[in-house]
Amino acid sequence: MTKMGDKTKNQQLHHHQIFDVSVDVPPQGGSKCFDDDGRLKRTGTVWTSSAHIITAVIGSGVLSLAWATAQLGWVAGPSVMLLFSFVTYYTSTLLSACYRSGDSVTGKRNYTYMDAVRSNLGGAKVKICGYVQYLNLFGVSIGYTIASSISMMAIKRSNCFHKSGGKNPCHINSNPYMIAFGITEIIFSQIPNFDQLWWLSIVAAVMSFTYSTIGLGLGIAQVAANGNIMGSMTGISIGTVTPMQKMWRSFQALGDIAFAYSYSLILIEIQDTIRSPPSESKTMKRATQISVAVTTLFYMLCGCMGYAAFGDLSPGNLLTGFGFYNPYWLLDIANAAIVVHLVGAYQVYAQPLFAFVEKTAAQKFPDSDFITKDVRLQIPGIGPYNLNLFRMIWRTAFVIITTVISMILPFFNDVVGLLGAFGFWPLTVYFPVEMYIVQKKIPKWSTRWLCLQILSVACLIITIAAAAGSIAGVVSDLKVYKPFKTSY
Repeated sequence: MTKMGDKTKNQQLHHHQIFDVSVDVPPQGGSKCFDDDGRLKRTGTVWTSSAHIITAVIGSGVLSLAWATAQLGWVAGPSVMLLFSFVTYYTSTLLSACYRSGDSVTGKRNYTYMDAVRSNLGGAKVKICGYVQYLNLFGVSIGYTIASSISMMAIKRSNCFHKSGGKNPCHINSNPYMIAFGITEIIFSQIPNFDQLWWLSIVAAVMSFTYSTIGLGLGIAQVAANGNIMGSMTGISIGTVTPMQKMWRSFQALGDIAFAYSYSLILIEIQDTIRSPPSESKTMKRATQISVAVTTLFYMLCGCMGYAAFGDLSPGNLLTGFGFYNPYWLLDIANAAIVVHLVGAYQVYAQPLFAFVEKTAAQKFPDSDFITKDVRLQIPGIGPYNLNLFRMIWRTAFVIITTVISMILPFFNDVVGLLGAFGFWPLTVYFPVEMYIVQKKIPKWSTRWLCLQILSVACLIITIAAAAGSIAGVVSDLKVYKPFKTSY
């Protein structure tokens, strides 16, 4: 994401500066081939940005929404989803205004979320933001590895059930599927730039619609088969769970819904692919409007139809909880679409982390050939490829680590809830609000300042509750779990 001008002659001469994206480049007015910062002309539009956002947002989060709605009930469930969509949209518009420092058309560009924090807030907040953002990206990679293995296992199990006529319990170990997903990601991780992943985002966005629509259709079919709408106004009933479990699970549901909307942490990177004029912030606001509206509609439909179909028994993962009945081929298509989507989404989230580590390494060791030298290879059928040894080894190691952690803690709902809670307040609310206050010079204690701070504090309380619920879930799961031996 942060290396769009890598291929210019000037940068080839000074290859140790390739990743140095935070230097102040005065606007140069641009040209036919280059933008005002001397980088290759950006080509992104409202539609490519919306596709990137939808790819990042409608991920595995959508699959846990029926379960989350079941914990909260018919009143609180949809209300919380609408509330999160509003907060996400509003804070995203605040964040998009911080892409350029100063003037929204000619100001200095901030290439990453951290660059925006550095320009507007500075000091210790930059380090805190870095730790939170990159830890969250790391966590999302783990969550996606778990989700993809669950879907691959669901395909295997539904086919096994179909062949045995439901007689074979079909217990399957998740580890081989996580390893297969890891190997695929190692290959895709070698794509150097986020700019070159636009096609992967489009494919992934189509896949997310495919499986969400199938999940929705199966939910509607199940409601029709039941002959009535399941569920209650207040959610899962006491008796099915204890009062204490009800509380923790309701909190965890908040985290699951927060995770389903989390994309602020890659918004600036997506905005850095947009062409101008019009100003990038205008295009991004429109893209945010489109993508948040589309995802909220999908979320309401999938969450509510899943709850209507299963009531208190709504599964943690909608598409692996249909009882593996017919039409089994349709479930296979949906789960295959999830896997393809998560292959793309993993890259959308991992690329900023890859770029950050590579940039930092190049700045610290500018004369190291291992870190900065590209070896040009000719790959048959693909064309020339610039192989960088450090990039290859570091990215491969990253994927291996996320895969191993996924094998140790394969708890989809708990991990999703924890990630949602951990990333929601600091990255989606606190930093965008604080940066916007600085950027627009909003006076302290003014009405607008107070409203923004109230929003921030309210979201912090939600985050703390969601984190507590998810940690309680992980603790209870660990009591009965043996690492590396899990079969479903």
